[in-house]
Amino acid sequence: QVQLVESGGGLVQPGGSLKLSCTASGITFEVYTMGWYRQAPGKQRELVAAITEGLTTNYVDSVKGRFTISRDNAEKTVYLQMNSLNPEDTAVYYCNARWVVSSSWTYDYWGQGTQVTVSS
Repeated sequence: QVQLVESGGGLVQPGGSLKLSCTASGITFEVYTMGWYRQAPGKQRELVAAITEGLTTNYVDSVKGRFTISRDNAEKTVYLQMNSLNPEDTAVYYCNARWVVSSSWTYDYWGQGTQVTVSS
């Protein structure tokens, strides 16, 4: 019954902004590290940003200073605010939820992905 639903993708001009949302259901959201990954055409999937239950964040170097990840545990939602977008940001963006319960088990869930296209 676990579901991650992304929204907010679309077409934006270079230099523009976009905010992605991912709402989870069926999990104890507050214990999960939440992340955004992306996969551009012809490229491997990469971690864009992540935020832990303790609100520690990390970003891939290419988006530092431009993207901000945040979470609202009450709404079971993680956000990715994307500013100063450029064509290299074009990709399918995936929401991820991960909980390392123990050395014997990790919960790892993915959304369906949302397309972000940066073009003039």
